[in-house]
Order: sequence, then structure tokens, then C-alpha cells
Amino acid sequence: PGNLLTGFGFYNPFWLVDIANVAIVIHLIGAYQVYCQPLFAFVEKAAAGFFPGNRFFTKEVDIPIPGFSRSYKVSLFRLMWRTAFVVVTTSISMALPFFNDVVGILGAIGFWPLTVYFPVAMYTKQERLRKWSRKWICLQILSLACLLVSIAAAAGSIVGVMSDLKVYKPFEAN
Repeated sequence: PGNLLTGFGFYNPFWLVDIANVAIVIHLIGAYQVYCQPLFAFVEKAAAGFFPGNRFFTKEVDIPIPGFSRSYKVSLFRLMWRTAFVVVTTSISMALPFFNDVVGILGAIGFWPLTVYFPVAMYTKQERLRKWSRKWICLQILSLACLLVSIAAAAGSIVGVMSDLKVYKPFEAN
């Protein structure tokens, strides 16, 4: 089930389930914005490159913020593009009855490289850890263990999508 707590038969106290659901929504909104920033930046940069003279793609309007010395820069294209992207992806996610499994696949694919491998590699480089030192070996074991967890999570999510596709017909209303 999409709701983790009620999936185990945990319905009371209802306020605790509601607080957990609010926390999940807050987490997903933040994560959505963080993971979409590279895509947003790519499209905005490409559009400005394709249409360098077009003010719709390049002009930014300064909006003063009371109490702050700096103003907030708003681009009409950025506002429209990001809003349209969120509307389209939200609509697609609502149309897929097994969206949780799809998110599970994406999360499993993104977990290991973004959360484990790159930070461990950066730390190893920054601290100039010698290969085969005790700390280097421990970090490599941690990275390998997280890779195995990611592979298992991706496999489980793929199986979930496949079993859901046997029951559901995507984008069809019953």
C-alpha cells in the first residue's frame, strides 16, 4: 500500500498517521525540487542558448523583498516552464495507479550514486585517504553494501511494477 503505517493495520491514533503523512509530503516536495534542479537548469540554459535575443527566455525581473537588501529575480519563462513541468509530472503520477513502485525504481537507481558513491569518493579525495588503508576499506565496504541494497530495492520495485501491470491498465479509466 502507498500508506506505510496503514499497510500494517496501524490506524490509531489517527493523528499520528496524519502527522506521518504530512511529514512524507513535506519530504517529497523538498526532494522533488532538489532532484529536478539539474533538469530545470539544463532546459533554461538550452532555451536561452537557442533564443539568445528573445526577452521571454532571457529577461529577469527584480522583485524587491521588504526587509532585505537584495531583490528576488523572476523569469517569466522559468515560472511557466517549472509550473508546467510540475503539473505534467503530477498528472502522470496521478494517472499511474502503481506510482509508488515507479518512484521506488527511481529512488533505488539514484540512492547509491548520489547518496553513497559520490560522497564517499569526494571524502576519500578530500582527505587524501591511501588505498587499502583501514578507513578506505571500511568506506568501500559501506559503498558496496549500499550498492547491493540499491540493486535489491530496484529488483523489488521492478517486480512490483510487473505484477501491477498484470492487474492495471495504465491510463485507462474503469
